[in-house]
Amino acid sequence: MNRGRCKGIECVVILSLATLLLCGVAAAQSQKIQGNIISRAGNTMTMTTSDGSKVVVALTDNTDVQQLEGKFKARKKEMSMAALIPGLACQVQGTYNAQNQLVADWVRFTGEDLEQAQSAQAAVHATAVAAAKNQAELQQQADALAAQNAALKAQQQALDKQQAEIAANKAQIAATSARFGELDDYYILDEVTVLFGNGQTKVDPKYTQPLMDLVAKAKEYNGYNIQVKGYASSVGSAALNQQLSEERAANVSNIIVQQGHVPLTAMLAPGAMGESRQVGTDKTEQGQAENRRVVVQALLNKGIAGTMQGLPETKK
Repeated sequence: MNRGRCKGIECVVILSLATLLLCGVAAAQSQKIQGNIISRAGNTMTMTTSDGSKVVVALTDNTDVQQLEGKFKARKKEMSMAALIPGLACQVQGTYNAQNQLVADWVRFTGEDLEQAQSAQAAVHATAVAAAKNQAELQQQADALAAQNAALKAQQQALDKQQAEIAANKAQIAATSARFGELDDYYILDEVTVLFGNGQTKVDPKYTQPLMDLVAKAKEYNGYNIQVKGYASSVGSAALNQQLSEERAANVSNIIVQQGHVPLTAMLAPGAMGESRQVGTDKTEQGQAENRRVVVQALLNKGIAGTMQGLPETKK
């Protein structure tokens, strides 16, 4: 009787252990999600799925990033993690870790989705630049009004109080503009503009040190990103200028990664902006020179900065 009872207990224990093992295997099974990247910070990104839920995805050196090509999406192109930018629609497969993050085994997206995400980012930046210009015009108007109020100050005590309020508002606007930079979601820690000769894509060595200084400042903060955008003047064909802007951005990115030792997970996809965003008139040589440029910005996600003690000193 005792031996039979022991055998029965052994069977129950073995079945319980087997059940636990099966549960563990099921828990570790790969999960696949599909949605849009809404933010990117270092080696993590946040996605929103079709049902509206948010998932934090962890990227590792083993994460396989590929772009699907062809009519039937049968061909694949190896891509850098820098292509994983906010707004990109993609699929991710991986397993969840103890922090409830989906550790990505692979990420897949189409070239069309990447182009749409890049265009959306460019549009956001253009809107921010236009808003900054409007703000400058409003500031000039406020300065003119302040001058008038100062002249009437001695005659009307009520106007003196109003002038003080205007001055206080101006100071608050100036402080906010200096702190938050031009982009909606990022602080601009630093910015460097690299200029190029006509038809040239090689980076002048004089820009190496300013780029290294920008990298050093960015590395003072966890979760920083480096954004590189290349431009060209409108002289010549649009196709050639698009290629020049792409090569210029790539060459500057290589210096930042290779000499600045910036991990690829911290680099946003280099933007080839072609003839867009002209800052000078191409009717003069000086204007053309100003348009042949690469703009590098060291960025810090506001969501990450909000968890820090104090705020970073940003570029004015």
